Amino acid sequence: MQHRIAVVGAGAVGGYVGGHLARLGHDVTLIDAWPEHVEAIRARGLEITGTTADQHCIVRANAMHVSDVQSLIRERPIDIAFVSVKSYDTEWATLLIRPYLAPGGYVVSLQNCINEERIAAIVGWGRILGCIAARISVDLYEPGRIRRTVPLGGRSHTVFRVGEVHGRMTRRLAELAELIGGIDSVKATTNLWGERWSKLCTNGMRNGVSAATGLSGNEMDRYETIRRFAIRLGGEAVRIGQALGYDIEPIGNLDPERLALAAEGDRKALDEIEAVLIAGSNAAGRNDLQRPSMGQDILKGRRTEIDQMNGFIVEKGNEVGRPAPTHAALVGVVKRVERGELPPRVENLSGL
Repeated sequence: MQHRIAVVGAGAVGGYVGGHLARLGHDVTLIDAWPEHVEAIRARGLEITGTTADQHCIVRANAMHVSDVQSLIRERPIDIAFVSVKSYDTEWATLLIRPYLAPGGYVVSLQNCINEERIAAIVGWGRILGCIAARISVDLYEPGRIRRTVPLGGRSHTVFRVGEVHGRMTRRLAELAELIGGIDSVKATTNLWGERWSKLCTNGMRNGVSAATGLSGNEMDRYETIRRFAIRLGGEAVRIGQALGYDIEPIGNLDPERLALAAEGDRKALDEIEAVLIAGSNAAGRNDLQRPSMGQDILKGRRTEIDQMNGFIVEKGNEVGRPAPTHAALVGVVKRVERGELPPRVENLSGL
């Protein structure tokens, strides 16, 4: 029997993944808290676009308001529940879907931050897998409309990494990888925590910086002062991850150790890291519309995940005796931007 799938949080990433799974013929229910988004999907379908015309599609998928989730009790239980809400909404979203999971059903954290432990506290460690979406760059720019602003990964870049928290290969992990492989390139990993920390390093370098400055992804890499600020963020995060015992995977195209050395003043390493970042900003594949999710949140007047990204790095650094002063400073600036005390601008990071 076909898996029954629910996506709790059908925004940019959740909507993109859930929409494409529905396009591929899977039984998918999209659940979202934005009423206009749900109504738009019901009225005209979920429209997904990419960097080429052949990536455009309109998907007819079952869309459900949060208030309607209770009606799932009258339907077949959920086999796979993707939780793809902002990290600060993790607990309630997991509690929302837990009563409707099948006996062998499980939750997949399809989120930016490290939330597996929080989900496991609600459903149990045996019912949680992780899924990292790397360099996918999607945004929900209107109700019912999602666009991807970077090319498909294919052979050049593995977009999705899925793994069990215990690091073993299992049948359900293989099935999940096959499911997601219909959307874009995927890897079943035995190093979920190393992958998670690698993605956290990426987010820590880019999301808060975009929120504080108002810059797009390409623009951030073209400003020398901003680029070097991001490198300091990355280096601090790498050293904390190493102190925690993680085997950190490559951070995009950056070698973790070279990134840390660059942040610590190694001139050769700095030149190498900057060359990679500058090349990325000049690459034809990355659209100038591409903006990290936290930068999008500021533009939309939404709460950011600064506490769950850079704040989390600060917290973990304190636990292992490795302060993260650059991350702490960025948290303070982004919170002021959130409160409207500062406009997003490059000057916000001057002197930090």
